[in-house]
Amino acid sequence: MKSAKFIPAILISVVAVTGTSVLAAGPKDREPVSFQELDANGDGQLTQEEMQAHRAQRFSKADTDGDGQLSVDEMQAAAQQKANDRVTKMFEKHDANQDGFLSDDELPKPRRAGKMFDRIDADNSGTISEQEYADAKERMGRKHKKHGKAVSDDS
Repeated sequence: MKSAKFIPAILISVVAVTGTSVLAAGPKDREPVSFQELDANGDGQLTQEEMQAHRAQRFSKADTDGDGQLSVDEMQAAAQQKANDRVTKMFEKHDANQDGFLSDDELPKPRRAGKMFDRIDADNSGTISEQEYADAKERMGRKHKKHGKAVSDDS
């Protein structure tokens, strides 16, 4: 009977630790934290204490009710705020005519789309066959597996 209570407690602990680590690390596509942001005392050196303080600050910011724990709602709110900030920055950067809308020609152009197309078009025909597409998808799957990333099959 004790193990029936002990196992869920362990699972909750693992989720809490993993969730806070993910929150502290942030999304992979975000800009990295600057050295100056981490160097709290401005001495040009980073200490473990400064790194831990930065992590604690991010945790505290997300812990809106101050209970020392992050709920699903708090983590979702923190993620939503980051998304909102990203969208605001995108508009500031790309809304050339300042009309509050992004037209197709104002959207950033894919940086590597042409290179990616050329890589998939193995026979250089200027088109991608079903087989070339399948081969590229398989190569990407192997690459992601090698790096421990899950691959979605949503084609």
